[in-house]
Amino acid sequence: MRIALIKIEPRIFNTAYMQIARFYKRSGHVVEFWDPKKYPLAFGLFDKIFCSCLFTYTDKSYVPLGVTCGGTGYDVKSRLPKEIEDCDLDYSLYHDCRKSFLWFSRGCYRKCPWCVVPEKEGMIHPVPIKNLNPKGEYIVVCDNSFFANPEWEQAAICLQTLNQPLDFQGIDVRTITKAQALVLARLRHHKRIKFAWDVPSDEEKVMAGIGRMLKYLRAYRLMCYVLIGFASTRHEDLHRIKTLRGLGIDPYVMPFDKQDLYQRALARYVNNKKIFKKATWPDYWGRVLKMEKAGRGWKRRAK
Repeated sequence: MRIALIKIEPRIFNTAYMQIARFYKRSGHVVEFWDPKKYPLAFGLFDKIFCSCLFTYTDKSYVPLGVTCGGTGYDVKSRLPKEIEDCDLDYSLYHDCRKSFLWFSRGCYRKCPWCVVPEKEGMIHPVPIKNLNPKGEYIVVCDNSFFANPEWEQAAICLQTLNQPLDFQGIDVRTITKAQALVLARLRHHKRIKFAWDVPSDEEKVMAGIGRMLKYLRAYRLMCYVLIGFASTRHEDLHRIKTLRGLGIDPYVMPFDKQDLYQRALARYVNNKKIFKKATWPDYWGRVLKMEKAGRGWKRRAK
């Protein structure tokens, strides 16, 4: 058979596609990417076509009818068939991929109203790890909350044994212990260790956790996601950003509503470090409003 994958989010190395490719290739089938925009007439050349999407806002208008679609961007409850989900990853699908993706656990024990993870993956539970990328230069640790995994100590030993730089995607700073912070300090890191400060009312817990981490880790090695536009005021947003900046920790703003002008502008201001270092927020926000009033701002360009 000839299997097609629609690369609907071209900047993402889609691990679901890697598993689909592994499953079909091991039976001798051909698996390839197909662009329905450029080659719409090729639809009939394929026996099966898959489209996996991570984000709800991704444009799906050009995906033809009859394609098997899944992923959080389509349906949070969608699942790969178990025989595909159990497969390792075919990294050869992405020739420029130089990292490995590992999950030691799936799910989350928290039920944050803005997060789809508990609905999609359930309560946190350990999972078998997949294969490494033969061309991988570092490992992305994809766990939503690495230390919430009841088997985190075995996972940390495994990472130490693999002896590659690590990119942690999820650390719950509110509950991190001295022992866990020490483990992070002993591992090699490719990028900043990421955690979140989503709710302003968590300040006491977040600051206590940061204090424990800073005993063993330098501030420049940490990055904090700051959710805005969901359960916070503008004053609370700026307070969190200024507090993190004062500690030497890199804030990264996550707008809940990417169409909202204020949220979009604050995210661009903070996340573009050249702007963040040189301009103040009042000055930057003033320029944004001035551009909008003159009809030369983002709202006009978005039409």
